[in-house]
Amino acid sequence: MKFQLYQPQAIQELGNRKNQEDSIYPLKGEATLGSRLFLVCDGMGGHDKGEVASAAVCKGLSKQAEESLAANGQFFDKDFEDALAKAYATLDAADVMHEGVMGTTMTCICLHKGGCLAAHIGDSRIYHLRPQTNQILYRSRDHSLVQQLYELGEISYHEMDTSPRKNIILKAMQPYQEERMKASLVHITDIREGDYFYLCSDGMLEIMDDDEIMSILKANTSDEEKVNELIRRTQGNADNHSAYLIRIKAVEHEEDDHLLFSDEAEAFSKNKALHDKQKDRVWDFSAGAQTAQIDPHATAVAANTAHHNNNIGGQPEHWASSASTNQNKNRKNLTLIALIVFLSIALIIGAILLFSGKKETPANEDEDNSQQTEQKEESIKNTIPDEESDTDADETAGEDDAIPSSAKPYLEKKATDKISPIEPDEIPESKPAIITTATRTPDEGSATKTEE
Repeated sequence: MKFQLYQPQAIQELGNRKNQEDSIYPLKGEATLGSRLFLVCDGMGGHDKGEVASAAVCKGLSKQAEESLAANGQFFDKDFEDALAKAYATLDAADVMHEGVMGTTMTCICLHKGGCLAAHIGDSRIYHLRPQTNQILYRSRDHSLVQQLYELGEISYHEMDTSPRKNIILKAMQPYQEERMKASLVHITDIREGDYFYLCSDGMLEIMDDDEIMSILKANTSDEEKVNELIRRTQGNADNHSAYLIRIKAVEHEEDDHLLFSDEAEAFSKNKALHDKQKDRVWDFSAGAQTAQIDPHATAVAANTAHHNNNIGGQPEHWASSASTNQNKNRKNLTLIALIVFLSIALIIGAILLFSGKKETPANEDEDNSQQTEQKEESIKNTIPDEESDTDADETAGEDDAIPSSAKPYLEKKATDKISPIEPDEIPESKPAIITTATRTPDEGSATKTEE
């Protein structure tokens, strides 16, 4: 894949700051039709510290990258990693006092035989636009706190612009970092005639949104006029604002271009801002595009850096900050959900056990009543004498004492008469006076009668 470009256009404005902390590569006025590497870095640290940091990164990264391009015309991930390592080394060397208070964002695109490699750290931004079809094909996702809050559904898109925390970034390049920040990389191969690549610091976006950028690029004007319009609309911005505008004149494809790797479409689908149609509402994106994950490399900048920055008169805070508050909130929400699920399961199990117990109770009661009835009938039979054993009064005289006193009035007719058994239907209704108790022998399980 080979490219022809229109003359690249640079912007580097001071804004309402006293010093310029942004750096660009190539330097303003030095880009040519043969330029293929472009950088925009937004320095931080106050006074001359931010300017030193951004210039060091531009210098170190561009030097190594240009050497790789000159060697074979390609610039892949390993080439960029080498260039980024060189940039960090240059940044370390620039911090001669080892203060560690300065830092910078970084945006980079490199047009090469394999397409376009786009890389960024921080909240400076990269766009790939196609004005002829009104498309934003790629927009880098800011490494900022408000971007994370927006993607987590805490604030709306428009609230990102007005939030007091909008200047807090989660990634930056700083000297002597124990763990150096890695860049987010995207590989682009769908590049056509008339496409634009637009790299800009966040100062360019203070009062300008994506629709305004697209409307300027769609206008039937020259690239120089488009840049002048961008400058005019940002002339009142408080911050430094810098940018590079690169327009593709022609693309010459080669035989193996269809084998080139591209993840631009995936990056587009993950950028929730490009799919938010009602930007004044807070949206729950969990059912849509992939939920953004807080970068594990996001970390807080050293306390002395923040203290140094706060001492700079009126400058907005612009330092990295962790998203631990949001992580703790998510953990609490998960704990609450788990508790609700546990209680629901416990209630369901309790209801099932209660219902089962009610169904078994009548059966147990019937069984107990049946046993009691059988015991009563057995007691009555044993209480009434047999005909064979009671035929002779003399034989039973000795047994008279065994008859309960309560039964005698019903069995005796005359003193000299034989005792005859009374038929069951002749027993008076007061027969419950015959008291019989039963006890169950544990070993045999049978009923043993006891009379009182």
